[in-house]
Formats: sequence, C-alpha cells, structure tokens
Amino acid sequence: MSDSISDGGDCTDGPVKTDFSDDRTAVTEAEVEALVKGICFKTGPPRTVGVEVEWLVHELRQPQLPVTSERLEAAYAALRAVPLGSALTVEPGGQLELSSPPAASLMECIGTVSADLDAVRTVLAERDLGLMGVGHDPWHTPRRFLREPRYEAMERCLDRTGTAGRHMMCTSASVQVCLDAGHEEPGPLGHTRRWWLAHQLGPVLVAAFANSPLVGSRPTGWLSTRQLLWMEIGAGRAGAPPLDGDPRASWARHVLDAPVMCVRRDTGPWEVPDGLTFREWTRSGVPTREDLDYHLTTLFPPVRPRGHLELRMIDAQPGDDGWIVPLAVTAALFDDPEAAETAYRTVKPLVERAMSRPAPHNPLWLDAARTGLGDPELHEVAVVCFTAAVEALPRLGATPEVVAAVTEYLDRYVRQGRCPADDLLDRLRGTAARAQGKDISA
Repeated sequence: MSDSISDGGDCTDGPVKTDFSDDRTAVTEAEVEALVKGICFKTGPPRTVGVEVEWLVHELRQPQLPVTSERLEAAYAALRAVPLGSALTVEPGGQLELSSPPAASLMECIGTVSADLDAVRTVLAERDLGLMGVGHDPWHTPRRFLREPRYEAMERCLDRTGTAGRHMMCTSASVQVCLDAGHEEPGPLGHTRRWWLAHQLGPVLVAAFANSPLVGSRPTGWLSTRQLLWMEIGAGRAGAPPLDGDPRASWARHVLDAPVMCVRRDTGPWEVPDGLTFREWTRSGVPTREDLDYHLTTLFPPVRPRGHLELRMIDAQPGDDGWIVPLAVTAALFDDPEAAETAYRTVKPLVERAMSRPAPHNPLWLDAARTGLGDPELHEVAVVCFTAAVEALPRLGATPEVVAAVTEYLDRYVRQGRCPADDLLDRLRGTAARAQGKDISA
C-alpha cells in the first residue's frame, strides 16, 4: 500500500506522490492515461490497512455552542507539538482528522489510532474542547476555518451546484477505510473484484453506519444527510466511473473527463474555470504532471483509488471508539477470503437496483442514504455481511474486545434494522415530547 494513506482526507489531500523526475513537464492525453493507470492501482497481495477518522471539534460542556477560530487555532498549535503515529490534518471547517500510516494488521492500525486519539483528547480537554463523531454537524451552519487559496477556489467551484459543497467542506465528518487494491489476478482478493465489491457493498455501509439525520437541529428526512450532500455535488466531482470494464481504464477516463476545479497560481486568487475538463486542458498543452497530481486530489468519489482503495462512504460514528466497528467490518469483508466471497455473493442481488448508474448517483445509494436499514433488502444483506465479518475477525487476529464490539453493533443496530441516526432522531423526539409535557415512557 502506498504511504499516501497519511496524506489527509476529504479536502486536505496533498498531491499524490509519484516517481516522476520532472513534475513541471507538460503531459499529453496519452501520458495522463498511462500515468493514472500506473499510480492509482498498485496491485499485490493485500497486506496493509489504514483508516482516516474525522471529528467535529466542539465545546466540551456545551457542544451546541460554536468554537471560535481563535480557540481552534490555539488548540491546533498545541496539537502540533504532540508526537503522533498518525498524520494530523485540519479540514476547511476546522474538523480534525487523523490518518493512520499503513498498518501490517487490523490490530496494529487500531492500536496506533487509539493511542493518538487519547493524546489528542487530552490536549483538547485541557482547553475545554472535545471531539464529536457524527456525519454532519447537527447544529451549526457551514463556516470556513481555513483560508488558503485552495479552499477559496474550492468553495467558488462547488458553489455552482448549490450549498452542498460548503456543508461537505465545513460541517461533515467520516470514517474512511483504506485497503490494498488487491492481487493482479482474479479471485476474491483480486483488484477487479475488490473494486467492484467496494462500490456494491458501499450502500450497505452507508445504510448500516448512517449517522447524520439533522441539519440546523431539524431532521432532513435522510439518515445519512452527509451522503446526500456528496450526491448533490455532482457526478463529475463526487461520482464513480462505470463498473463495466477494466478499473484502471475506467478510472483514467473518469479523471480525464472530470472538470478542472482550479488552476493554481503563485500569487493572487486561483482561477476557477467553468466546465473545462482535464482532457480538454491537456489538449491545450498547458497542464503538467504536477497539475495532474493536484487534479486527482480534487475528485471525491465514494471509492477513490490512490494506489490503495479509499472507501469514503461511512459517516463518522458516535463514541470514543465507534470508528473501530466500520474499520473492522470493512477490513474483514475485504481481506478475509471467505468473508469476501460471502459479501460478493450477498450483494449481487442489489446490483439491479443501481440501474447500471455509477455510484452514488443511483437509486440503491439514494435508498441507503434516505432509509438506512429500514430498507428490507439492505437490512437482509447487512445481517449476512456483518455476521460474516464477526466470524472472520478472529482469523484476522482481532482481539476478543474488537469482536465483541462488532457483535454488539450487529445485535443492537443491524439485526434491529437501525443505525446511529435512529438514536439521534429518538433523542430529538424525546426532547420535543418532554418540552410539550408528554409522557414518553410508554
């Protein structure tokens, strides 16, 4: 797996590292296609795993109150002095992200990130701040903390499709699981199968871990509003390529035909072209290999190939250790051959509901984000997949505590057709009922 697991997250990614001797040489269309195929799918036996955990930073005692920019700046200044095994980055709205290094095992990954989170929480608590795991801020409107030219340009670009981009940048958080692309050869651990499975299992993960039903303290009608916002950004920026072909070729075409977000400048505002694809820009003879690297960081599909596969569809989870469950479940369903085969067979019947449309802009992903495991078919598939994950985890070296956490999630949520978003909605209804003097004990 590439070391780029630690580069950052949704909006703070740096350039994808390549082996090019001169990144400022202009590239041709054919060179772009060849380069993308080479750097985005690095095949081999699945050996490493990583995770990127994003958190909303909130007032420790009154999380409904916004944290001032001055307090955030002071907190991040203190955190920069803390030695961590993971890369600590900041999202545009001030969200905190920890990106693990590639780990040789699931438990090594969990151990590194858990220790880092303990250290981060200690520093924040000294400043009366805490971390909250939820897919979308339930109270606050988007407010940008970072003011670099990249985010000025990103905001201007995404504003063309509405307000979803600002919400994505400033008020969303996720758990992103990073897995090796897989073998070159076919089979349960082959890269073609894993690429397909990531997109077809994606809506099951959306539904099972949905945790963003509120915006402005009101229900949106979606259990994963975060996933809805990604869909609203548009297929060119946040969509996947078609799955009917070689993953490398499909992704290379998608990269070339995706719109250019911005043209970087040494001074002054960055240009934000309207409708210019990277293919068209390449034909002008202007963009360089460095521009290609940057362009790759401006695409936000639900599964992003970065040498490894970055699964980006899971909402941030509640509790200090809630992020461990989606990491463990996903790793088990991809890296254990028996569980991977079970997941592959189980999700196959869902394919027709996608209507041959790329993720996440198809009915299956929409249903997952809107109704979660209230969808009978998604519920049935999730039970089988989570059960397979529980059985596989000991084979991956998971501790009894991790197996117990996944089992508890299976029993508490998945078997019941629920997700963390349902808990948030239940608490909201309970608060409203108490405010009206109703008895909600029945």
